[in-house]
Amino acid sequence: MSAAWLPRAAEGGPLAGVRVLDFSELLPGPFLTQSMVELGADVLKAERPPHGDAARRMAPALFEAMNRGKRCFQADLKSDAQRAGVLALADEADVLVEAYRPGVLDRLGLGYDTLVARNPRLVYVSLTGYGASGPRAQWPGHDINYLAASGSLALTSGSGAPAFAVPVADLGGAVYALAAVNAALFQRERSGRGQRLDVSLTDCMLHWMNTRLVAFRHNGATDLAAQSRTVSARPGYGVFTCAGGEPLSVAALEDHFWKSLVQVLALDAWQGDAFAIYAKRMPHAEAINCDIGAALSGMSRAQAVALLAGADVPVHEVLSPNELPDAEQFGARDLYTATGSGALCRFPVRMEGVGEPPTHAQTA
Repeated sequence: MSAAWLPRAAEGGPLAGVRVLDFSELLPGPFLTQSMVELGADVLKAERPPHGDAARRMAPALFEAMNRGKRCFQADLKSDAQRAGVLALADEADVLVEAYRPGVLDRLGLGYDTLVARNPRLVYVSLTGYGASGPRAQWPGHDINYLAASGSLALTSGSGAPAFAVPVADLGGAVYALAAVNAALFQRERSGRGQRLDVSLTDCMLHWMNTRLVAFRHNGATDLAAQSRTVSARPGYGVFTCAGGEPLSVAALEDHFWKSLVQVLALDAWQGDAFAIYAKRMPHAEAINCDIGAALSGMSRAQAVALLAGADVPVHEVLSPNELPDAEQFGARDLYTATGSGALCRFPVRMEGVGEPPTHAQTA
């Protein structure tokens, strides 16, 4: 291995000068560290020989997209000489990201206790499915397993394929890790010390479930069927089909949006005080949504969007993935950028010093 850090940048994005040693592969860790690259960090990605990150062979386009701007190198951590080189990099790192099962890096001489004794300012991120402790810490898993463990999958899917179109736990956990890393770096400026961050993808999804658990308790939804209805059957909220089969999303949850919706669609049966408050509409959600669907089925999607948006009702076309690069809202916000994997969305929050995102993974 011949990897080396770049000189610390004095200017640039908010993470300029931050050095990240990345041992993660596949999706959650690489998504975290690729976001850090876009924010200005210098990321060295250590890959296992002989093939490197498993995504290189399983999903090469995904590998390229999630590792843009990183400098990649292979390191055999069972080799004394190569492990010594990695230790030297860790001595100068600000952040280390690893996604092995708990205990793996400890056995290889790269555990937190070893590294923090050499580099007390190191922020050491362990990103795992179930966390570093507990009876299932050593279980393997993927996105669907973490959603199942957190209770969210039961609300959206029976047997067979899950209802989620993107890997929610993988990406949501990575964003939690990004927030925690940046908070730890900020805290280090005051304390002078780094710390270990034990990030469990399942724990992160459980935190999201707070938003549902309070609703179930408030509504008295004590069994799964009632809880699923609370999530999926809401009056004036859903995907409806316009003439020609084009889908449209409507979200008239608040009472003032509801009033505008029933007026503009002439839903006379649902007007008046009997349905003016959300709690009174909730028991009639399926019937209400059926009538909304009937009203919209006679309009083209363009007509429906113009009508509802003109009445200040929350509405949007259900865009397919192929429509995204040409969507006028994203174009106006300059979100898409050319990369080696095609046009992709840049880091979505603009910050001082953040310029054009990287286009390719590199060899260190």
